Amino acid sequence: MRLDKFICHHTGVSRAEAKRVMRQDKVLCNGQPIRDPGYKVSDDDEIELNDQILRQVRKRYLMLNKPADTVCSTIDEEYPSVINCLDVANTRGLHIAGRLDVDTTGLVLITDDGQWSHQITSPKKLCPKTYYVWLAEPLQQNAESLLAEGIMLHGEDEPTRPAQLARVPETNDTEVLITITEGKYHQVKRMFAALGNKVEALHREQIGDIALDDDLCEGEWRELTEDEVASVWDKG
Repeated sequence: MRLDKFICHHTGVSRAEAKRVMRQDKVLCNGQPIRDPGYKVSDDDEIELNDQILRQVRKRYLMLNKPADTVCSTIDEEYPSVINCLDVANTRGLHIAGRLDVDTTGLVLITDDGQWSHQITSPKKLCPKTYYVWLAEPLQQNAESLLAEGIMLHGEDEPTRPAQLARVPETNDTEVLITITEGKYHQVKRMFAALGNKVEALHREQIGDIALDDDLCEGEWRELTEDEVASVWDKG
């Protein structure tokens, strides 16, 4: 739909009046003034007139299988942003709910709903995150109990919160699944370093009740289902 027609439809003003307010930069599309009456309005566009929203874009909740050598930032830095993986018309307002290191792959949640992402990222919410870990050496036999008790990391004042560890069969104890409920800097890598081991590769499998879709190849994404979105609120 043309922008001038959209304004007429949602306000009842004439086409001439719609064009007049556009020339005065009083009509914003995704935060930017638009003067072209023939501008095509898409379903992903948020339209404002005189600081009043005529159409609020519905909140977006996306799942991405993050590839390596990408950053969980909304802008390109030394590496490309994961936002570049999204084939959406408007990325304004989107942010990452729970970041991953540049070399870590797997589940990333992207949204423009700040309250929803707060349920995931707030330390008080204790949202569990599960990672598949490839280790340089076989893991020591008492690692489960040590991780469950909490490990003191270098430079920290308190031990980590209890973590759950599951060894992957037939991998000679060099591949494990670990679930943590906090997000300290490089935490998983530092935890295994404290156990005298080294993380060779890291892949996030799950956040809360939301598991990475097996059908998503690296760099692919999809919208979350209503149940997946609701599961975050249910844990809040």
